[in-house]
This record gives sequence, C-alpha cells and structure tokens, in this order.
Amino acid sequence: MDLMQIATQMIGQKLSSSNGANNELVSSVIGSLLGGGSGQSGIDLGSLVGNLQKSGLGDIATSWLGDGDNDHISRSQIADLLGSDKIQQAANQLGADQNDLLRGLQELLPQMVDKSSKGGSLLDDLGGVGGLASLASKFLK
Repeated sequence: MDLMQIATQMIGQKLSSSNGANNELVSSVIGSLLGGGSGQSGIDLGSLVGNLQKSGLGDIATSWLGDGDNDHISRSQIADLLGSDKIQQAANQLGADQNDLLRGLQELLPQMVDKSSKGGSLLDDLGGVGGLASLASKFLK
C-alpha cells in the first residue's frame, strides 16, 4: 500500500462519521493539502519535513524520521504548518468538520513519515540531519 492509499484510508475513516466522503475525493484533497506545491498532487514528505524544520518543529521531524517513538504534534501546529486557510478549504471540500480533519492529520502525518523512513531511507534521501538543515535553509531564502 502506498502513502496516498494509507492517507486516504486513515483520513477517510476519521471523516466517515462526518460525511462518508468517497476515496477519490479524499485522495484528491489530501494530495492538494500535502503536495509539494500548487498544482501538484500526491504527498511530498520531503517538503513536509522541510516545513517542519523551517517552522521550528525540527525535533518533531527528527523523532518521526527516527526509529523510536514519534513526538506529538498539536492540531494548532498542523494548522500553522499547512495553513489554516488550506485546512478549512480541505474540510469544506470534504464536507467535514475542520477539527475532525486536524485530528486525522495529527495521526496521519507522524505515521506517514515514520513508515517512509524505516531504517532511515527518507532521512538518507534528504541527506541526513544535515540535509534537513540544508533543505530548510532553501525555504528561508
């Protein structure tokens, strides 16, 4: 199962009590929310991790990338990270409550990064911890 399927399934389950949004819609909305830029679909974990670093949440990103326990991220940190307007727009598209979507993302994001980085593969792809800093510096320019 790829990351988009995992994301669609997890968010779909969280929102099923809200409206039973179909998988295609959930996939499209999550892809837009977690994509690498405007017009991109799919999940860009490199950008997500870089944005965590840039937002002062590097310790959380490091815990998700490592093989130990994942640090908690709050709903407000997710809203700040992804943008409150984007979260609200995504919730509206899904016909869901914004808090339900944030709760789903609160579970989803650490698991996605963690599953993608078992054995350090995502961290290695980003050039290790130093690569995270380098990636973050690109965002600050």
